Amino acid sequence: MRRLSRFAFLPLLVVVGVITLGAADTQARYNDLGHKLMCTCGCNEILLECNHMGCQASARMTAELRAAVDRGDSDNAILSAFQAEYGPTALAAPWLTRFNIVAWVVPPALLLLGLFGTFLLVRKWKLRTAPMPVVPDDPASRDLRARIRRETEI
Repeated sequence: MRRLSRFAFLPLLVVVGVITLGAADTQARYNDLGHKLMCTCGCNEILLECNHMGCQASARMTAELRAAVDRGDSDNAILSAFQAEYGPTALAAPWLTRFNIVAWVVPPALLLLGLFGTFLLVRKWKLRTAPMPVVPDDPASRDLRARIRRETEI
């Protein structure tokens, strides 16, 4: 009889565990998504960390986020909906799109390319040989150079 009561208790324990894990998962998703969104009241705070007393934007957005998470919407769908409703400034970090990748990669690449090109140009100029003028070795120039050295004390 005792064994039977233990086996009857096992399904109840499993159901409670599943419900509890689902609630923890929902809360974790809510926290994760709430930290990926910005409050639109102008405070430049993360949505779940907006600390304005009576902030209407934060209250409305957190309610929408809670409803979307409770409905079981995917993370991308929730973020897309917030971006569509509040604009791209509602996202704490921009989406990783082709344009954003190009906007982040091209300027440093052009800078490095310019630095490399400058290095090659300076190296080419440095290696270029220029013919040195021939110094005449006549007695008048020797006397003139000696006089210049005496007068400038070099």
